[in-house]
Amino acid sequence: MPRSSSPADPSPSDRSTATTPATPPSTTVLGRRDWAAPTASGPIDATVALPGSKSLTNRLLVIAALANDVSRLRRPLRSRDTLLMAEAMRSLGAEITDHPTHDPDTPDWVVRPAPLRGPTTIDCGLAGTVMRFVPAVATLAAGPVTFDGDPHARTRPVGPVLEALRALGADIDDEGRGTLPFTVEGHGAVRGGDVTLDASASSQFVSALLLAGARFDEGVVVHHVGKQVPSLPHIQMTVEVLRDAGVMVDDSDADTWRVDPSEINALDVTVEPDLSNAACFLAAAMVTGGRVHVPDWPRHTTQAGDQIREVFAAMGADVVLDRDGLTVTGPQRLLGVDVDLHDASELTPVVAAVAALAQTPSWIRGVAHIRGHETDRLAALTTELGHLGADVHETDDGLAIRPARLHGGLFATYADHRMAMAATVLGLAVRGVVVEDVETTSKTLPQFTQRWEAFLAGGRAS
Repeated sequence: MPRSSSPADPSPSDRSTATTPATPPSTTVLGRRDWAAPTASGPIDATVALPGSKSLTNRLLVIAALANDVSRLRRPLRSRDTLLMAEAMRSLGAEITDHPTHDPDTPDWVVRPAPLRGPTTIDCGLAGTVMRFVPAVATLAAGPVTFDGDPHARTRPVGPVLEALRALGADIDDEGRGTLPFTVEGHGAVRGGDVTLDASASSQFVSALLLAGARFDEGVVVHHVGKQVPSLPHIQMTVEVLRDAGVMVDDSDADTWRVDPSEINALDVTVEPDLSNAACFLAAAMVTGGRVHVPDWPRHTTQAGDQIREVFAAMGADVVLDRDGLTVTGPQRLLGVDVDLHDASELTPVVAAVAALAQTPSWIRGVAHIRGHETDRLAALTTELGHLGADVHETDDGLAIRPARLHGGLFATYADHRMAMAATVLGLAVRGVVVEDVETTSKTLPQFTQRWEAFLAGGRAS
């Protein structure tokens, strides 16, 4: 069982107390904020405009910091993960400033690159993109760059990236741990060349090398060996963003990516809305039999979260994507689903929450690698759904969920934003669900509770 994100795991008495009518809308316990998830009084009918994609924003920040001129990122996401990435690029020398737009709440980011430098320290928080992407950039800095992050970040795997960088000529001291903390001894340049690694634990291992590879003396050729790489759309996202910046990338051979040494051109780009963050809002239509519209949903995208359309259609929803965006209308009878989420594993918590409310069984497959995400998500979902009465069992590579009557209780989040979103979805249909440490959602979606409450009020949440 994974550890709770709170200083102490909730006791059984804590859980039962959380379901009493006296539970306030939010409460602070041992320094955390617990939040009583609102229950829907009827079908939801709402529109939600979401901020930019975390995955795209962080890739664009890295590329802009390595570019040959000033870049402009329009409608970037400002969340804990992206602010950590922006600060990491600033620490290495880039200048990142806000530029006002017609919407005062969404200024652009203007990124002015500069020679990369150390010594400096990078706070990774719990952001996988920071702890995996930035070390490759740090190899190009003049001086040492030390990396550390939240306590749980020290358990997340980063060894394959560090070993690959060493093979390409980098000097890294991690005392043999393969995890945070570690120091990259930047020498201002890296040889580059061919490297082989096992990226079956995270596609970010490959993306990290590709993002900086054009600045290596010999470029980089990355060969993957091992089980299938998870979340391949995220690597395709990296490839497309690099190509937009004028970098030559050859991905024509399976499990091999080639990046030629070259300049990286500046970008002026609008960041797509975050489709993975949209999942919990669309799930509101599923579990209440309502209707939810997300404007500006891209017709073509490399975001893995786009798979939510297929998943919810298979569970009985009416799903329409047109020039106005995406509209999901929930079914009268919510069906279970047998789905492989290997390429979109970040959807697992919300899909599991919806499946726990379905009238037929569900199987979520292909997501064994999420045991190494912000927490062991399979163990966490099995534990917390079970505490609310769900019939859920962990399998070798996913979850099996059967219909059961759910009840309220405290849903621990383990400092994992996706767990908090899953609990919020459950709360729509189950009275008395209390989301532990709801502010963990700021990792990818700031002001989540305010957005959620405005959304449920039937207004336009943004």
